[in-house]
Amino acid sequence: MTPPSLKPKLLYVVTEDWYFVSHRLHVAIAARDAGFDVAVATQINDHAKPIIDAGIRLHPIALTRGNLNPAAAGKELLGLRKLYAAERPDIVHHVALKAVMLGSLAARGLPVKGIVNAVAGLGTSFATHTPGAQALRVPIRTLLRAALRGENSRVIVQNNDDVAEILDQRLADRAQVRVVKGSGVDLAAFDVGEPPPGPPLVVLPARLLKLKGVREFVAAARILKAQGTEARFALVGAPDRHNPTAISDADIDTWRHEGIVEVWGYRADMSRVLQEATIVCLPTLYREGLPKTLLEAAAARRAIVTTDVAGAREIAQGGRAGWLVAPGDAAALAAALAEALSNPDKRRVFTEAAYRDAVAFYDARAIAAQTIAIYRELLADRA
Repeated sequence: MTPPSLKPKLLYVVTEDWYFVSHRLHVAIAARDAGFDVAVATQINDHAKPIIDAGIRLHPIALTRGNLNPAAAGKELLGLRKLYAAERPDIVHHVALKAVMLGSLAARGLPVKGIVNAVAGLGTSFATHTPGAQALRVPIRTLLRAALRGENSRVIVQNNDDVAEILDQRLADRAQVRVVKGSGVDLAAFDVGEPPPGPPLVVLPARLLKLKGVREFVAAARILKAQGTEARFALVGAPDRHNPTAISDADIDTWRHEGIVEVWGYRADMSRVLQEATIVCLPTLYREGLPKTLLEAAAARRAIVTTDVAGAREIAQGGRAGWLVAPGDAAALAAALAEALSNPDKRRVFTEAAYRDAVAFYDARAIAAQTIAIYRELLADRA
């Protein structure tokens, strides 16, 4: 066994512990098994135990996604810089925009051998057209350019649309950019068999945000119920109070009492959810990376109905492995759901096509191996 002092040190920086556990823990475990000394810096809520149980060192930090106050951001940057100076990582892997911007700046001038910046889309400020969001775009673009163009760094994106966006915005050089197709999915865990008998279940598994198309999903369910469609519709997720587009508790209570949709709340057992479902619907309004809920749907052979936006369209193979509709169009969404519910043969063709891609491109072990290869590339470059 390699002595701890000789192992390359790898530090993940993620704003939320639940996101690290859901999207990156399997990669961290694979890196640990590949000979890295692995740690994660994140805000601790309810998911410290699985991180510690995996043998990954844990550094609690205050890095709040929703706080864009310059004074607060300066304090967070200083905290990261102190952590890097004390931890002395060989590789730092920043996940999502705030960690990417502050973490990359914090590492400047410190003996960090390589930086990995994972960018899955350009965030809410680029997805909405409110005056506040538009005012943030120029400074965020400036900070991103400074962060992504750092020495001995790589940018991980999840789809080719994001490669084009980063190059069009001149945020990084093409030689720095690597495509890793999502966070991966455990194919065996989502081998859930056929849906149960009875009225088919359509689920929207996501944070309950306006930008995820929750309102359009409820409107589509209302249309289909009025047409006499015998199906159930369920929201599987909770509001994200750090996101300005979070659905209000009042709206959720209204929908629950109205009976058009079921409100299941957050579920950690997504394989059990998909075991009950026939269709997974993600009517997102903004460009995604590669949505994990759709990767899981593909692995579970569940039909996909989503919107024609970056990331989502890639999993649906441009309409060859799932139904695609224009974002924000509840009537079109209802029509696509109606076809998916009434056409089991087409569902089967689509689900098998999506499953083939899941096996070929989205397996969690392959995603972990590709990510670790980027770490080794950075270490070799510096050596």
